[in-house]
Amino acid sequence: MEKKFTVAGTATQHGITKVRFANDFVSRYKILLKNGCDPINLIELPEPMSKLDALRHLESLDWDGDDGYAITSKLYEIMKEAKKGEFKKEISLSEIRKRKVDVTVTPIDILKQTGFMDVDVSELELEE
Repeated sequence: MEKKFTVAGTATQHGITKVRFANDFVSRYKILLKNGCDPINLIELPEPMSKLDALRHLESLDWDGDDGYAITSKLYEIMKEAKKGEFKKEISLSEIRKRKVDVTVTPIDILKQTGFMDVDVSELELEE
């Protein structure tokens, strides 16, 4: 099950802006402040959301500058991670070996099919 958050936003620490997620606004704000983050831009989310949904919501709010860049970068990173294993099908070596192999195709046939037959192939060492 995916973890849900009620607070999201950005905070800058030592010149690096990062997206932050939490479930308690006040305690998260205090921790970020204690760690030297400035500025801190946190908002209460309309409902508990996953990181991906929270980032989509934050992006819809049109953040400027480093905040907007951090949100867009994190959204791209999480979407890429979410899609990583989406359509993968495991293939075994035995399945690959069972595939039918067409051994009747020659290099000249390939040149004909690709439209490069006008090229002088007499100098090439091709087996017929």
